[in-house]
Amino acid sequence: MQDPNEDTEWNDVLRKFGILPPKEEPKDEIEEMVLRLQKEAEVKPYERMSLEELKEAEDDFDEADRKAIEMYRQQRLQEWKCLQRRQKYGELREISGEQYVKEVTNAPEDVWVIIHLYRSSIPVCLLVNEHLSHLARKFPEAKFVKAAVNSCIQRYHDRCLPTILVYKSGEIKARFIGVAECGGAYLKVEELEWKLAEVGAIESDLEENPKKDIINMMTLSMQNISVHENMDTKSSDVLKPRIT
Repeated sequence: MQDPNEDTEWNDVLRKFGILPPKEEPKDEIEEMVLRLQKEAEVKPYERMSLEELKEAEDDFDEADRKAIEMYRQQRLQEWKCLQRRQKYGELREISGEQYVKEVTNAPEDVWVIIHLYRSSIPVCLLVNEHLSHLARKFPEAKFVKAAVNSCIQRYHDRCLPTILVYKSGEIKARFIGVAECGGAYLKVEELEWKLAEVGAIESDLEENPKKDIINMMTLSMQNISVHENMDTKSSDVLKPRIT
């Protein structure tokens, strides 16, 4: 049997009189690719809908779309929760002692709360507030608050300031009391970020302790002192007169 798509004069005559169907034109590969990409890029109607609109239009979709809609709804719900949390936190807020229980102890169980007890007359407290304000914006899923220490605890010693307490589910999970524990008078924001990440309050992208080099230098210095002390001891033993 003759191929109707074969290029012959006879087939051309038959096509001219409508006896054979028109010859199928070979599809351009580039055109096919463009059409395929356009189809893949088509936005499903439910991807333009709000959560409320999705619920109302659920019956208009087939089973495959319903499964996709459910996945999409969960994704949008998580995005909405994240947005709500960002709008709710994302800043270092001032609270009073009267608000402590409500804002800190009774905070939602899945939220980490970092509270700084400070005194504005102490420079390092102001430095910690500045760093916590930066971290609050960087980690909006955590709740950062500060409170003037006099509004929470009467006659609190200055040597215990700054005081940073980390709460989760109403319990203190970590505490940093005094300048040394908080990181020193020249504390850097990365160092404070590392401290909070170590206790689990935030998920930092820092790969190592920013103070690692300083700690290594201090360790090396202590080792050198120890070596020198041992050498001095041995030297003094050698110089001691022997009594027979």
